[in-house]
Amino acid sequence: MARDERALRAAAEQSAAILTAAGMPKMPARVLMALTVAEDGGLTALDLGGILGVSAAAISGAVRYLQSIAFVRRLAQPGSRRDRYEIPPNVWLAAFAQERPIYRALAGLADVAYSAIGDQTSTAAGRLEEMSSFYRFMDARLPALMAEWEQQREEQQYDGGRAPDLLPRSPD
Repeated sequence: MARDERALRAAAEQSAAILTAAGMPKMPARVLMALTVAEDGGLTALDLGGILGVSAAAISGAVRYLQSIAFVRRLAQPGSRRDRYEIPPNVWLAAFAQERPIYRALAGLADVAYSAIGDQTSTAAGRLEEMSSFYRFMDARLPALMAEWEQQREEQQYDGGRAPDLLPRSPD
């Protein structure tokens, strides 16, 4: 099957829009998705600017943000002054692993606020109790879920960056 660049770019832009709606800044989301669908696994800032139709400054800021959250790594290209940016292997798992300390901190702060309320029968106390329980649940369940993903990932043997069909596709 031939690569459909138009459909691929549309899917990448739609994915970036969803990431933006979930809280990721727009340009880093667009860069992340452009790198995700890059056939060679990585692109230069010039390539990214051309694909996305944006300035070098926009790419620079987006890449800096993505590097700070470990979604992108920069690789020097021998014989060139241009760096290449790519997504490290297993980045999705790493992103979730980074969130665990945040879950613990939020649960702890919800507990502090719950104690400070005084009236544990109040509506606010109920919301804080649920918040604490939710984040403790997520923190407790993530290690098993991540281990399950690692096992599945090894069993599936992602070949050359191509993921096998893990879920049934909807009929066209």
